[in-house]
Amino acid sequence: MITHKTPRLDLHGEERALVYALVAEFINDNYKLGNKEIVIIHGKSTNILTKEVHNVLRDNKLVKKYYLNNWNIGETIVELI
Repeated sequence: MITHKTPRLDLHGEERALVYALVAEFINDNYKLGNKEIVIIHGKSTNILTKEVHNVLRDNKLVKKYYLNNWNIGETIVELI
């Protein structure tokens, strides 16, 4: 369940080349903290960051499931193992 306390990573204004490292580190940190759900904010303009984030999530073994937030397609909700 997403609440205001759910950890969030905001990638607005970040370079595409940095996305992999930022997302991977965020996932690893939250996995170690025992968080089962996180939110990655990528925006909804050109989908460049969205695609890059989803590529990282698809390949990460700590990610159980991910999907766009129905209420805000500029966010991806990630469920960790």
